[in-house]
Amino acid sequence: MGNLRSREPDFGERKVSVSTDYAIETDELVKVYDTGTRALDAISFSVEGGELFGLLGPNGAGKTTAIRILATLLRPTSGRGRVAGFDVAREPREVRRRLGLAMQTPTLDAFSTGRETLELAGRLHRMRGEEIRRRADELLEMMALGGVAGKLTGTYSGGMKRRLDLAAALMHRPEVLILDEPTEGLDPQSRTALWEELERISQAGTTMLLTTHYMEEADRLCSRLAIIDNGQIVVEGEPEALKQGISAETVVLQIERNGSADEVADVRRLLEGMVSAEDVVDHPAGVSLSVANAGLAIPGLLRRLDGNGVQVTGLQMSRPSLDDVFMKYTGRRIREEAADQPIIMGW
Repeated sequence: MGNLRSREPDFGERKVSVSTDYAIETDELVKVYDTGTRALDAISFSVEGGELFGLLGPNGAGKTTAIRILATLLRPTSGRGRVAGFDVAREPREVRRRLGLAMQTPTLDAFSTGRETLELAGRLHRMRGEEIRRRADELLEMMALGGVAGKLTGTYSGGMKRRLDLAAALMHRPEVLILDEPTEGLDPQSRTALWEELERISQAGTTMLLTTHYMEEADRLCSRLAIIDNGQIVVEGEPEALKQGISAETVVLQIERNGSADEVADVRRLLEGMVSAEDVVDHPAGVSLSVANAGLAIPGLLRRLDGNGVQVTGLQMSRPSLDDVFMKYTGRRIREEAADQPIIMGW
């Protein structure tokens, strides 16, 4: 491991350290709650400076527990975590000075204005008065909130609250920004607008770690990601490389109802020897198949089904997605969400 505190760049009003190796590191991180729930099971990953890294997984997978530990809101049961070169358990104050955090639910005072919210964030980070005003103006303009800066945040829309919460996390120019499900509950237009803001922040060089269960979000934003399930990282890499590792395409067949109690079982039986049984699953539109060289295989599949009295009324073929990657490594779809583990604040 190199010297994690060797560079001291100018960072506004004070000097801060920047890791010459990784901005975020976890090593065999374990968290077991008092109830016995093992939320994290020895996860290890690292995020380079300036990278936008994602933790992708269903609700209850352990994503929020991981970021609460990295944000010094929870102590790990065992293992280590480091942010900007500082140990999250032994040096929490140093971590907090260098970290911006936006949780899944915006933590805003409904009876404060947008500007007051940012100014309070600046004072909590001991910024100087003139710098607070200048930085608040800059962020309000960046987040397109200048026109509502004097209004109470309780009157803001969901998208506006998200953008203000993000602005508050950026107030002290953190080295590392952690976002927990940043677009959860937003309408498509607000989600797209926030994605654009995050892309601009990332391009400016801020290291970001975000959790999400939206595959499109991870695919668009993350330069690398780790898929987490049941407290374990099952695979890690660049989104495109992970998808290319899936050799099969997804084919969805719309089948005319024939009174069968189990269409999936019928298709599995009829396509035996052509498609593996585990690659035939239920789909809202019909039956989904995972097929290698689908373009060449489809005519034969359709002939087999038609010859056995199964009429296919529609067909859709798609390239592998991150959901297919998740299916490959976990045996289920990411949309099959587990129950959340207990939310525990503090130490």
